[in-house]
Amino acid sequence: MNEMFSIAGKVAVITGAGGVLGGSIARSFIKAGAKVAAIDIRQENLDVRIKELKELGGDVVGLVANALDITSLEKAAQDVVKQWGRIDILLNIAGGNLPGATLAPEQSFFDMNIADWDKVTRLNLDGTVYPSYAFGKVMAEQGKGSIINISSMAAYSAITRVPGYSAAKSAVTNFTQWLATEVALKYGDGIRVNAIAPGFFIGDQNRAVLINPDGSLTERSVKVIAKTPMKRFGDINELNGAVQFLCSDAASFITGALLPIDGGFSAFSGV
Repeated sequence: MNEMFSIAGKVAVITGAGGVLGGSIARSFIKAGAKVAAIDIRQENLDVRIKELKELGGDVVGLVANALDITSLEKAAQDVVKQWGRIDILLNIAGGNLPGATLAPEQSFFDMNIADWDKVTRLNLDGTVYPSYAFGKVMAEQGKGSIINISSMAAYSAITRVPGYSAAKSAVTNFTQWLATEVALKYGDGIRVNAIAPGFFIGDQNRAVLINPDGSLTERSVKVIAKTPMKRFGDINELNGAVQFLCSDAASFITGALLPIDGGFSAFSGV
């Protein structure tokens, strides 16, 4: 690989590493030669992930921490620095939607459970802000680092049935731009903050709304594919290269950016 795109030897902290997206990126980073601090709220998820990453020959450590708890995150940051002396990359993968925060087709906004709104907005927004605060302080002291956040197609235009998730991901995009500006102005050009906006990928969280029990596409999926010029769903592994690029020296003048990885969904009007 061209050295410009290399992340070999870099120390990467990945929140939500026990999940599908976090696991995919963790495997990709290990194969690319990065050192990975895998963070998850559940020890059992971490145990499975760490075993898998070590079998790939990776230099990895697992840390139990809650993305919504500053104290546990700051302890994790100290542990990573103690292990490897620095933090080069933070991937804020923890997040996602919750079944209770997704409106059924026959429901309206006024049927929404406010408690579920609170949970999903906090999971996605605070779950990005808090790790950025805890691990970003280390980067500020170093004067170097790269933070990647996860936004969504919902940050571009309204997507029905997911009000809390949509609002939170729009806020993540804004926070990405704000933090990118803040750290560049106050700590120099060595710290960058960007976000990716995945298109539609079938995972555990959205399978029921995209795929019928018989394996056919739901009405919602038909609409998604109709607005996706590539006429397919993405594969979770198709996010890995873009994330690595944004963390590498090849992206040294890119900060505050939102990169769609969506098969053209955000570009297409549908006509």
